[in-house]
Amino acid sequence: MLVNAKYELQPFDAAEALLRHPEEEGHPRTLVAFVGRDLAMGERAASILKDAVPHLARAAAAAKFKGKSGTSIEILAAPGAPASRLILMGLGKADEAEGEGGQAAKPFDDFFALGGQTAVKIGPGARAVILFDMPEGTPATPDSVKQFALGGWLRAYKFDQYKTKKKDEADRYGLMEVVLAVAEPDSAAGELADASHLAEAVVLARTLVNEPANVLTPQEFARRASELMKLGVEVEVLDETAMAELGMRALLGVGQGSEADSRLVVLRWSGGAPGAAPIAFVGKGVVFDSGGISIKPAASMEDMKGDMAGAAAVTGALYAIAARKAKANVVGVLGLVENMPDGKAQRPGDIVKSMSGQTIEIINTDAEGRLVLADALTYVIEKHKPAAIVDLATLTGAILVALGQEYGGLFSNNDELADRLTKAGSHIGEKLWRLPMGPAYDKLIDSKFADMKNTGGRHAGSITAAQFLQRFVGKTPWAHLDIAGTGMGSPASDTNQSWGAGWGVRLLDRLVRDYYE
Repeated sequence: MLVNAKYELQPFDAAEALLRHPEEEGHPRTLVAFVGRDLAMGERAASILKDAVPHLARAAAAAKFKGKSGTSIEILAAPGAPASRLILMGLGKADEAEGEGGQAAKPFDDFFALGGQTAVKIGPGARAVILFDMPEGTPATPDSVKQFALGGWLRAYKFDQYKTKKKDEADRYGLMEVVLAVAEPDSAAGELADASHLAEAVVLARTLVNEPANVLTPQEFARRASELMKLGVEVEVLDETAMAELGMRALLGVGQGSEADSRLVVLRWSGGAPGAAPIAFVGKGVVFDSGGISIKPAASMEDMKGDMAGAAAVTGALYAIAARKAKANVVGVLGLVENMPDGKAQRPGDIVKSMSGQTIEIINTDAEGRLVLADALTYVIEKHKPAAIVDLATLTGAILVALGQEYGGLFSNNDELADRLTKAGSHIGEKLWRLPMGPAYDKLIDSKFADMKNTGGRHAGSITAAQFLQRFVGKTPWAHLDIAGTGMGSPASDTNQSWGAGWGVRLLDRLVRDYYE
């Protein structure tokens, strides 16, 4: 596993027996149980903790712990408890008072966040048993086991390989080892394995986003993406000569000011019906964006190492899809460049010809991601004739102004595809908000000297960027996700403390699960 945690399943009886033998090496000294209001527990948890209940009630009262969702209490050396350290995690809702409208409170359902919260309370290096037995009204399904473990694994991730002096507890104490005690381990085993694959996929994307640009060049990104061949993914890497032969002057123009050569990586997973049209994912992979000749201000320019978060998400999604042997045909395309200013860099006022044959006037060299995507979109349509395309890109600062870091921006020429993405995102907490498109916006990118210009000005910046991309997809069902607010510089959450969140991996995986298998 790529993170500092290990989860395994055992039946309740085996887990209880493990707790009853403190003299054995590797004995778990931490026990976790879930409670609702008034310390309500599931039947098995109540049975295992029956001798400790009076003390737990006194401790909870002293700490004013009421079992609300997001709260917990740690009790040490509780008389009658089968472990020296006991953690109670609250599942009750903060607004769950009965009688409002005559309706009972909604059962707890956010097991993904709960997994992250619980991992923090257990702590690095600890051995723990978690009684996955819920109070009445809260389901304990195989899927809830999956979401719980996934949340724990992702919370345990950190990116610290460049630190030479490590001081935190995880470095001193090592791996967190967790036994999940469940009623039917066999029924949840597949879901736990699936959670492991998804965690590895998200961690892969997070690490790519977190890497510095002097390490993660386009060539190095291509090498890491090529490692998906171990999972059965077909990988093709196009160098600059191959792209020039295809006429990809829009993409190549972005990278011509960099000493690092550009690459186009094609990832193919063929798990569906032979010959069936694939769904295609296209990722912007600007490994560092200085802005080029239209250079960015110095403040926070270091964050532009994350301008490849779209390509990272596509790489992670293909990992997840291949690792679980999805019965779908999926193509991922990564446009990998570095945008730097030097004597060879493209200039404002230059005109380039894209692979599609359309010409583009460069107004601002910092509007480079759409140039990369233009040729990548043309390539995947001409070479793979997909049933639908989703592109992901940290494309515009304007989307941060519009949506902050709560939602990714969604633009589409197809209502069905947009609806599928919105529903997939709502199911896993990677939320999307659809913004408008139309002829009035499209007119803003008309050029006096070429077929179009690469920016439409200050107003509606995210929309005009999407209008630009739409000119390269024709009638193919297409959606563009602007993830500048969610793909990097991520706010801390229950399941992520990393600068790069790996946002989009679970979204694309869920989209394939629900609609393309």
